[in-house]
Amino acid sequence: MPQLLIRNLAEETIQSLKDRAKQHNRSLQGEVKLILEEYAARPEESPSAVADRWQGYFAGRTFGESAELVREDRDR
Repeated sequence: MPQLLIRNLAEETIQSLKDRAKQHNRSLQGEVKLILEEYAARPEESPSAVADRWQGYFAGRTFGESAELVREDRDR
């Protein structure tokens, strides 16, 4: 089976992956392998499909004018 080497990961990233692996009772290698396999199996979504999905999510909703809220906040 092919191998993959990832260099120069931030220490915070490695610690986060170790913590996640521990939560799921897996080794670090097992956790990273699962994350990569799940991500690679997802269908790729085009930017226009993402925009359409968000547009559908916000369809029919009304939003108040935020400028007035910002002004009030500045005046505090």
